[in-house]
Amino acid sequence: MLALWNAHARSCVNSTEANMVAYAREGEVTKSAKARGSDLRTHFKNMRETAMAIKKMELQEAKKYLEEVIAMRRCIVFRRYCGGVGRTAQAKNEGSTNGQGRWPKKSAEMLLNILKNAESNAEVKGLDTDALSVFHIQVNRAVQQRRRTYRAHGRINPYMSSPCHVEVVLSEAVEAVKKEAENPRRVGAKEARRNAARLKNGSTNA
Repeated sequence: MLALWNAHARSCVNSTEANMVAYAREGEVTKSAKARGSDLRTHFKNMRETAMAIKKMELQEAKKYLEEVIAMRRCIVFRRYCGGVGRTAQAKNEGSTNGQGRWPKKSAEMLLNILKNAESNAEVKGLDTDALSVFHIQVNRAVQQRRRTYRAHGRINPYMSSPCHVEVVLSEAVEAVKKEAENPRRVGAKEARRNAARLKNGSTNA
């Protein structure tokens, strides 16, 4: 009986590891925290534009920005999926060249919840939440869900939805190490010709 229980436990662990979804990009384990949402019932295109708007932002700045988008005080600039998107003066303030922007409230609310989830994970790991920034964020298409709409003359057309998967990695800022200034010795024309002759003759002497 004990052997059967151990075999069942091992199979459960293996199936769990097989079902774990890998992130497209991993931060440094000791200085990063992550969170994800799967099959979110919001438009993929709106979520993609919202995610790109907060990419590389500091965490607190990104949260404040999304809250202002929900309150319609600031907008999300639509850069890729901008067909038929109206223009607003708020988009100009966000650095848009074409002035196209919207207020995708549902996408902003879901993304804000994911950021808060990642922030909680960072607190559990003992990270400084004030030093975190959005190191990686990615939005992928999920399986479309099918409904139906009824048309004239007894016809039925598909009424599809476009959900999405979102993954976020927060990371503490890593200070770049300054490269030591190099002062290479300047080689004169005469020495350069001598070195070229040595290479041509196969000499390895300095």
